[in-house]
Amino acid sequence: MKAAGETVALAVVDHPDDVEFMMAGTLLLLRETGVRIHVWNLANGCLGSVREGPAETAARRWNEAREAAALAGAEAHPPLFDDMAIFFDRPSLARVAAGIREIRPDIILTQPLSDYMEDHQNTGRLVVSAAFARAMPNMVTDPDRPPCGEPVAIYHALPAGLRGPTGERPFPSHFVDIGGVAAGKRAMLACHRSQKEWLDVSQGMDAYLRTMEELGREAGRMSGRFEMAEGFTQHWHLGFSEPGWDPLSGLLGHRVIRTRPTG
Repeated sequence: MKAAGETVALAVVDHPDDVEFMMAGTLLLLRETGVRIHVWNLANGCLGSVREGPAETAARRWNEAREAAALAGAEAHPPLFDDMAIFFDRPSLARVAAGIREIRPDIILTQPLSDYMEDHQNTGRLVVSAAFARAMPNMVTDPDRPPCGEPVAIYHALPAGLRGPTGERPFPSHFVDIGGVAAGKRAMLACHRSQKEWLDVSQGMDAYLRTMEELGREAGRMSGRFEMAEGFTQHWHLGFSEPGWDPLSGLLGHRVIRTRPTG
């Protein structure tokens, strides 16, 4: 239950390890400011193995996700869907909306609306629509949860590989300096041992941790100021908050560069 006066941040993504690749540094910085943090992987990772079956893989990845969340001081929420089964439809929206109403985040970090795979994109779409419907009393959720009307700011992370689905490079509205928490981000990603094994075989990513760090350095170069960074684009305010409300910048201060007005 959210306490009175408490600020809550929710990182909600598709797969276990998506948080660690694209937004864990920012989540750790928010935790340092006293924000209560939550992590929610919508998919259970059941297809991420060449050695184990779906049930065993999902169980292993849930344990790894909880281990990583514990390192960050975050509350982990169980997944809702199998891999490749996240769809933008009413039943799925009702389930995600229930989680948003229960957690009642002030800040949501989620995936971009344009990414290389549909599960990532559908995650972003479901999260945006669920947050939009958070205060609608006629929106029935699954399970049923009462509406909540507090403002919320949504920030979309950069796409995986820092490229859109046709190879274009998006430029975010915010860069966050994660140099001071790089070790914590690395430790969180190292918890996902099964995913390292899967990507070594399926995609030839034999440098799992190094790939994450290289993405951080590339985002840092994009910022023009930071050595390592994570990038986000703030969702437009309409339906979510008052214009110009940017709690990420307000909380993290000099650690954030805004590249253009948002909200």
